[in-house]
Amino acid sequence: MKLKTLSSVLTLVLCSGAYAQDSVNKSFLIYGSVDTYYKYDINKQPNIATSFNNDHNSISLGMIDFGIKKTTGKASFVGEVSFGPRGQYQSLVSGDGSLGNGDNSFFIQNLNVTYALTEKLALTAGFMGTFVGYEIISPTGNFNYSTSYLFSAGPFQNAGIKGTYAITPRISLMAGLFDDWNVYKDLNGVSHFGAQLGITPIDGWTAYFNVLTGKNHGGVANGALLDVTTSYQISGKVKMAINAADYHLAEGQGGYRGAALYLQNAFSDKFALGVRTEYFETKAVGLVQGEGIRSVTFSGNFKAGGLTFIPEFRIDDRDDSLFKKSDFTPTGRTSQYSLAAVYSFE
Repeated sequence: MKLKTLSSVLTLVLCSGAYAQDSVNKSFLIYGSVDTYYKYDINKQPNIATSFNNDHNSISLGMIDFGIKKTTGKASFVGEVSFGPRGQYQSLVSGDGSLGNGDNSFFIQNLNVTYALTEKLALTAGFMGTFVGYEIISPTGNFNYSTSYLFSAGPFQNAGIKGTYAITPRISLMAGLFDDWNVYKDLNGVSHFGAQLGITPIDGWTAYFNVLTGKNHGGVANGALLDVTTSYQISGKVKMAINAADYHLAEGQGGYRGAALYLQNAFSDKFALGVRTEYFETKAVGLVQGEGIRSVTFSGNFKAGGLTFIPEFRIDDRDDSLFKKSDFTPTGRTSQYSLAAVYSFE
């Protein structure tokens, strides 16, 4: 019934567009993506526990993602849903926790409204992709198909209300109140504060300084996440980006820290190569020591229209040798290779 309802709504929207193309096409946008992949773990074990791209020796599904946007005057909305493993249970939220509503067949990526109070100040409320970090859930927004440890450890989405103010054309400030990480509704009340300072020092260079604080429902202590993300288009072909974060739980209850460096070179409009290097460390909790993991990922992007092929090879090392070989003996190193196909449209 839910799928039929969604189909009916979309049919009405598209039919309405056919009768009012001149006015609607200026502000109405349909976008999305489809992805699938094959991955092989050299040790034949699920050693690399980052998000998505998890199945060994299998031609597997990512997700189909479908979004709509519209702007009317000062008001706008975004609605985006996905179907498939990457967009459902691998993205954490499958329902709002209500009885009988905890196992949806779809996942809401974005559902929010925005109103521009002035030319510089806008308010947004609803469920939205997190402002923290460099990588995102949709594979169309990432150069690498596999994800970093920083992405997997941090928030995916934030529900809440935020205000964004353009101080100058190159400086912006966002502040807001948010629910717990990755939930449709907050079971312990609106409990988080978040803020972001965005700076564009020169053309091609952007930097974001983020903070998110609060205590999740059932959490052991208050937490504070500090995050810095910056990217620089060095030339028309070369791009560099850095993401660094530190998450601290009060009362010695742990957290994590890490940094990732991204380098990409576009040899042509249809072919690019990139490398991601990362160090990620969990913090000690009592007598349990933290652990460090180092990762290097090499990825190619071959483009053909809206389709991108992503061959990838990844090597991970960890301090405690808790990776497993095919015979289940411990090892400190593991690797995997994969081939993904991602199609985007709008």
